[in-house]
Amino acid sequence: MSTPPTEADLQAELAQLTTLRAAIAQAVVGQDDVVEQLLIALLAGGHCLLEGVPGLGKTLLVRSLGQALDLPFRRVQFTPDLMPSDIIGTEILEEDHGTGRRAFKFQPGPVFTSLLLADELNRTPPKTQAALLEAMQEHTVSYAGVTHALPAPFFVLATQNPIEQAGTYPLPEAQLDRFLLHVRVDYPSEAEERDIITQTTGTRAAAVPRVMGGDAILALQSRVREVHFGDDLLDWVTRLVRASRPRAGATGEGATDEDATHEVRQWLRWGAGPRAGQSLVLAAKARALLHGRLAATRDDIRALAAPVLRHRLLLSFAAEAERKSADDIVAMLLRNVLFAAS
Repeated sequence: MSTPPTEADLQAELAQLTTLRAAIAQAVVGQDDVVEQLLIALLAGGHCLLEGVPGLGKTLLVRSLGQALDLPFRRVQFTPDLMPSDIIGTEILEEDHGTGRRAFKFQPGPVFTSLLLADELNRTPPKTQAALLEAMQEHTVSYAGVTHALPAPFFVLATQNPIEQAGTYPLPEAQLDRFLLHVRVDYPSEAEERDIITQTTGTRAAAVPRVMGGDAILALQSRVREVHFGDDLLDWVTRLVRASRPRAGATGEGATDEDATHEVRQWLRWGAGPRAGQSLVLAAKARALLHGRLAATRDDIRALAAPVLRHRLLLSFAAEAERKSADDIVAMLLRNVLFAAS
């Protein structure tokens, strides 16, 4: 059993998180919600899928995060001709000049890093997309019958462009489910956009100070799991996830399709799985710690329900015809479950 942290330990860790956000803000103007959600995913030990139009600073944000965290950072531009070996690595034939013997040696690819930016992940075919599945879930890479461990911590940030769909390959549900959060990057406010233009057209580039290393991040990830999560919140999360399933068995053994609400059966073809509940609990705990609390609340769950669930819901044609988004459905689920619990 781990030793309970002292008040001084907790204050030092929380101060590190405050310093980290301030360091990122020196290079990234605005996007406070996006930065918070990235840090939540990092603290929870999960991965992030960022979606936004080009030019909103997604790459700058990830690079700044890597600099502030003092972590190895690699960027891979996903293209239609990218091969799995370009990501995970390959074997090369080496010769020992002393003995003349030749042997194959594994040459690690860019996935062997702590912070990986998978830029425009949906522009590469499914075969190459799948090369990341094992790395994201198991933090290992298997090649030629040998399993290679990835560095710890290991954090994947993938981006996709929501408006250019020509020449793209939608991410399969199995891969989407590996992302803890699906983060939407929106346009900055007028004041923020003015600051961005001023900052990026001058002679001095913003420098991001190094705040913490990998050991500190791993310690914070362990601390997140110690954050209290009440039984009532656990019941609420469980009901919320199960309420998203339109098919029989969604609400319990022997349940029928009629146990799901009319809206869920009409708008969803498939709901969220158990990993959604795990992700929501960990993300809520991470948000609580980020805000200086050692206990999660319903506000944490409300704030993260959409980023956790929006990529795990498969919308029906009826929902698309009625212009219902995944966020609309998540909001409806929250209302229904909250009303039922009150």
